[in-house]
Amino acid sequence: MKKDRRNFLKTGSLAAFGLSGITLIPSSVLGKQTGHIAPSDKVNLACCGIGNRGAQIINDLYKTGLCNIVALCDVDLGAPHTTEILNKFPNAKRFQDFRKMFDEFGNGFDAITVGTPDFSHFPITMLAMSEGKHVYTEKPMARTFNEITLMMDCAKRHNVVTQMGNQGHSEGNYFQFKAWKEAGIIKDVTAVTAHMNSPRRWHGWDVNMQSFPKAEAVPSTLDWNTWLMARSSHDYNKDFINGQWRCWYDFGMGALGDWGAHTMDTVHEFLDLGLPYEVDPVMLKGHNPFFFPMSSTLAFKFPERGDMPALTMTWYDGVDNIPPVPQDYGVSELNADIPAASTGKIQPAKLNPGKIIYGKDLTFKGGSHGSTLSIVGEEKAKAMADKLPEVPESPSNHFANFLKACKGEEETRSRFEVAGPLSQVFCLGVLAQQLNTTLKFDRETQRITNNPLANQLLGGEVPRKGWEEFYTL
Repeated sequence: MKKDRRNFLKTGSLAAFGLSGITLIPSSVLGKQTGHIAPSDKVNLACCGIGNRGAQIINDLYKTGLCNIVALCDVDLGAPHTTEILNKFPNAKRFQDFRKMFDEFGNGFDAITVGTPDFSHFPITMLAMSEGKHVYTEKPMARTFNEITLMMDCAKRHNVVTQMGNQGHSEGNYFQFKAWKEAGIIKDVTAVTAHMNSPRRWHGWDVNMQSFPKAEAVPSTLDWNTWLMARSSHDYNKDFINGQWRCWYDFGMGALGDWGAHTMDTVHEFLDLGLPYEVDPVMLKGHNPFFFPMSSTLAFKFPERGDMPALTMTWYDGVDNIPPVPQDYGVSELNADIPAASTGKIQPAKLNPGKIIYGKDLTFKGGSHGSTLSIVGEEKAKAMADKLPEVPESPSNHFANFLKACKGEEETRSRFEVAGPLSQVFCLGVLAQQLNTTLKFDRETQRITNNPLANQLLGGEVPRKGWEEFYTL
């Protein structure tokens, strides 16, 4: 980045001037200069990560008709998976390094998308927010607990619009869960099961693997050094890119970070779960220090919250780790609101991704993403039919919600203050998987109290030289 901007950001805005008694100009006068966009204008978007999931985000935002795609940034502009978006937006400026995009075109866009691997969300998002840009960042927010804390703080200090990309948080399940909770239909919940049991990319790997895969030649079009960002140096291997990054503790968040954001999100927000006091790896099959287990059962324990009882949320993944279901559960229907897993189709013969919510009097089953809940048991469902509140329709999908929020017309539903603690739940779960041990967590001090190594890993490793500044923005 440019030195003058670096110095300004590090020393603080008003403090950098060494002045007192400064009269601030109201943001309504400055308009776009402070991040506000006139309702009549479209949001100018710069997009980081333009292939695979990144491409889907760009297309969904563009389909709203509320934005212009003005810049495209990807570490591999010559890869087959990036050509579709490059061809679709030929007039957008192109960059291979997001830092150069901000240096050379920072005044040309209002907001960014971050559709890159989990570990690389943090530096891009932090730089954007520190420069007053609104951000749409894919789930989970970041790879480490501390990075998420810094992101939440940065968003608050710079007063920018944020949205995490768990798109079902703007669909039917969000509004239904909210209405049913407020009406007292969902109450006295003591246990929740969340599950995703389709094959994952690392299934079938040798669980006795003792090292990372061997180095391969870096593709001529790929900027591998920038791909690594703040992570420690790794040799290139094809099993680190194009979605394979999700397999490795060093780069991704496994099945939990991938699908937990689509199955646990409404439970977490509307039951005010916050952070757990304990995470227990009940079962890990095929534990390996480099990549995620073949199957996992994790129990997240939450204390009483106001008038709500203590709750245990249990996560199940793995093709042979199907959770138990209550009597009269019925069929796990395929639902158009649940997209296929990245490795192929959801398998209807098993339990489709979703959740089971156990209250004192009622049990609910639901799918993933925007899939709505139903009451388990035909007789109980009939008895409750006339007591159910009217559920409002969503005024905007997740992508329009973000862009309208940039224009001051709505508030984002998965803003960082909401999505951050949820993502930190995943971080604690992944640490329990990686270390294969129970973690005791102090919700007040936000420290792991029974395992010094795990507590140190809340902050992650020291960033690579040259990437330290993103932790100070």
